[in-house]
Amino acid sequence: MRTPFGSFGGICRMVKIEHSVFALPYAWAGACLAAKGLPPLKNFLLLTVAMVAVRSFAMAFNRLADLRFDADNPRTQKRPLVTGEIGVGQTWTFCGVTAAVFVLCCWAMNSLCLWLSAPALAWAAVYSLVKRFSPLCHFWLGSTLGLAPLAGWISVDPAAMTLAPVMLFFAVTFWVAAFDIYYSFQDIDFDRAHNLHSVPADLGPDTALAIAGFSHAMTTIFLVLAGLSAHLSLWWYAVCLGIAIMLLIEHKLMLPKDLRHVNTAFFTLNGIISPVMLAGILLGIFC
Repeated sequence: MRTPFGSFGGICRMVKIEHSVFALPYAWAGACLAAKGLPPLKNFLLLTVAMVAVRSFAMAFNRLADLRFDADNPRTQKRPLVTGEIGVGQTWTFCGVTAAVFVLCCWAMNSLCLWLSAPALAWAAVYSLVKRFSPLCHFWLGSTLGLAPLAGWISVDPAAMTLAPVMLFFAVTFWVAAFDIYYSFQDIDFDRAHNLHSVPADLGPDTALAIAGFSHAMTTIFLVLAGLSAHLSLWWYAVCLGIAIMLLIEHKLMLPKDLRHVNTAFFTLNGIISPVMLAGILLGIFC
C-alpha cells in the first residue's frame, strides 16, 4: 500500500514498528500507577498514539542522521532509506507529521504534557548524534525510552508525582542501555573504522559485557524500588524475580565471538520483559 511517505511496509521497516513493544508497556505502567488502577480511556488512547508518534519520529530522524553510515555498513544497506524505497524528502515530511501528531496528543492531554512535548522531541532526536562523540549513547537512548513511565504518569496526573515512575525511569534507562550495548557488538569493526563511539568499540567486548551486566543488575534494583515506592503487593516482586532470571539468560546468551543469539537477546527476550512488567504492575495494584 502506498502512502505520501512511501510504501506502508517500508515505513514500518524504517521505524521498526514492532519495537514499540519496548516502550509502550512502560508508558501504560506509569499511567496505571498514577491512576492507581486502569487510567481513563481518553488518556490511554492519547498516550498510546503519542508514544507511537514520538518513537516513529525518533526512528525516522535516526535513519536520516545515519544515512551515510547505513549506506556503507553491510548490516544496514537494505534499509528502505538506503535502497531508495523511501525518499529523503518523504522521510523529513514523515518526521514533521509524527512530531505534529505527538504535540497535538500532548495538547489534548494537559498543559504540562504540551509544555514538555518540544523538549521530549529534542531529547529523542539528539540520541542520533551522541554516538559521534561519546559511548554514552546507549544510556542516552535508555533515558529516551525511560521517559515513557514519566509520560504515562503526567498524562493522568500532572499535578503531583511520586518516586515510583522515577524509579521506573532509571530501570528502563539501564535496561535499554544494556541491550543496546549487546546490539552494538555487531558493529564494533565498523564503528572503529568510522570514528563512531559505542561501549564495545571504545572499551572492548569484555568491558562492554561487564557494563551490560551491571546495567541489568541496576534494572532489577530499580524495579524493586519502584514497587516499594508504589506500595505494590508481593505479586510485583515475584514478577521482578522472573524478569531478573530473563535478564540473566539474556546476558548468558551474549558471546562477543558468537553473535548467533543477538536477536534472541535483543528482541525476543526484551519483547517478553515489557508486557510481563506491565502485568506485574497490574497484579501489584489489584492483588
